[in-house]
Amino acid sequence: MQLGDKIREPQFDVKQMENRSFKTESPIKTRALGERIGKTLKRGDVIALIGDLGTGKTCLTQGIARGVGIASDEVVNSPSYILINEYNGSIPIYHIDLYRLEDSTEIAELGLSEYIEGDGICIIEWAERMADTLPDSAIIIRITLAEADNNETFAPIRQSPEDENIRHIEIQYPISR
Repeated sequence: MQLGDKIREPQFDVKQMENRSFKTESPIKTRALGERIGKTLKRGDVIALIGDLGTGKTCLTQGIARGVGIASDEVVNSPSYILINEYNGSIPIYHIDLYRLEDSTEIAELGLSEYIEGDGICIIEWAERMADTLPDSAIIIRITLAEADNNETFAPIRQSPEDENIRHIEIQYPISR
């Protein structure tokens, strides 16, 4: 690749979205999958991101934001220290990060219902910390570091993967969707 060469964005077929299980092999592909997901979202959707530290939750969120229409020059990053970032576009995005919160009382005190029940799209990192209070309509996305075995199935890696960018991403849409 030479300077000035355009990076070709990977494409995700609509049929793949029906499979709901994906492997991405780079941050570019993780963002591209997020963008594809973002194009399917509507006002009021809640995305519950579940995955260990460093699995790509924020990277996927960056793609989702682009897919929803958040400007490419707007920085989308993890709100770990401030807990909530808001991004304004045709549909606002409320990006919530619960990593620094330890118990359900702290989470309850945040008053997240106005975001979750709002007119934007709510993306929650570390959503398992509020599993009991997630709406039934939440789209649950689990991200794990993964490697392929000979049968092309993916399993979480317990040790450091050979390629730290390989992700297994599973999307669970609510029955009512």
